[in-house]
Amino acid sequence: MFGDSNFLTPEGARNLSPVVLAFVGDAVYSLYVREKLVLGTDFKTGTLQKLSSRQVSARGQSELIERLLPALTEEEADIFRRGRNAKKSTRSKHASVGEYNRSTGFEALIGYLYLTGRHERIEELLGD
Repeated sequence: MFGDSNFLTPEGARNLSPVVLAFVGDAVYSLYVREKLVLGTDFKTGTLQKLSSRQVSARGQSELIERLLPALTEEEADIFRRGRNAKKSTRSKHASVGEYNRSTGFEALIGYLYLTGRHERIEELLGD
């Protein structure tokens, strides 16, 4: 799914703000979900949007990370916790504070894995 580019070292990625990692992770996860829906269904765009919105929502991401937590390495769990605990300038209108914090942690983890070139690990975690 993801193209080759210059990747950050794990140390370089850890030096980024967890909110910046989440910014990247949000885009990566959104693309992942959309690509999976488009390649796996023949729905029209309105249905695709509804289906992707459910998964990409703070609530959907919070539920997903709860299922993934046991499978995370210690390094990945640390990145998740940093993202979850980061100070954010916005709030979710449709999710609890806890759901929003967990979703930010999830996005930070996906951003970290993407920026460090661990695309196979993203597929491992997100694949069905």
